[in-house]
Amino acid sequence: MNDNIMKKLLVTGGAGFIGSNLSVELSSAGHQVVIVDDFSSARPDFDNIIAGHEIETVRTCFSSEYILDRIRTGEFSTVFHVAAIPRVSYSVERPAETTEVNVSKTAALLEACRHNIERFIFSSSSSVYGGADLLPTPATYTKAPKSPYAWQKSCVEDLIIIFCSLYDMDIVSLRYFNVFGPGQFGGSAYSTAISAWCHAIKNDMQLRKDGTGEQSRDMCYVDNVVSANVKAMNYPGTFVGERLNVACGDRVSNNEILDFLIQRFGKLDIKNVPFREGDVMHTCADISETAEKIGYSPLVRFWDGIEKTLDWWDLNE
Repeated sequence: MNDNIMKKLLVTGGAGFIGSNLSVELSSAGHQVVIVDDFSSARPDFDNIIAGHEIETVRTCFSSEYILDRIRTGEFSTVFHVAAIPRVSYSVERPAETTEVNVSKTAALLEACRHNIERFIFSSSSSVYGGADLLPTPATYTKAPKSPYAWQKSCVEDLIIIFCSLYDMDIVSLRYFNVFGPGQFGGSAYSTAISAWCHAIKNDMQLRKDGTGEQSRDMCYVDNVVSANVKAMNYPGTFVGERLNVACGDRVSNNEILDFLIQRFGKLDIKNVPFREGDVMHTCADISETAEKIGYSPLVRFWDGIEKTLDWWDLNE
């Protein structure tokens, strides 16, 4: 695909944290962007984020007949499927509900897209690996999902391979590792660690520490994810269901982040709680294949990203 040609693009889940950042970047590049989102987990500041951008917003489910009919007309060149019920712990509590959205409705979306779009870019997850013994973990590593959410992402990846084979579709799965950054709100039982900790510090609340805090993550700043999606859209070849890691290729532990926050803000009220069900101890990505395939490299490393995130929360002096 020629990155100089303006395209009409559909972003599912475009009112959420990752989807909104992606939509604004695509619009800023001159593309026509349509967001579909049911607003069940939309950013509270969504209207402000898209202000000044000519982005069409459709408030409905991504698998509604209205959206599927528009796809079938050939209106969109690329579909970015970001929408999902994303939290591991929520999927453990509600496996049927999350499977319906994350698998069945995604299958309906894929079915509408066959023969009607040029490229489908799926937002997958590092959780498909389970607790990988090999770190950094290559995209070829055997999948071993440990939660309904992880299995749902893995299931769609497998379905994508079948769609590419049966219907000659152009699809790639981008496996995100622990995305964080400005616009990711805390305050929910399902919030990610960094957004929850920033929310707690901002509101003088207790911080939650799961387990020993020794668990480590390949923390990926949101700009890196947006960059990977844009590079995947502009890839000049044909995708046949490749799975590509999107991360930084290094990791940081929860204890290291908490120590940093204590040094920055002084003594914090930290409550120790058990490990969350379905969580793994360590993640770290091998991003060499992503670099080779689409020219990806992380734009923002973790410690720069955490400073930018604290700025957004107005926590830096």
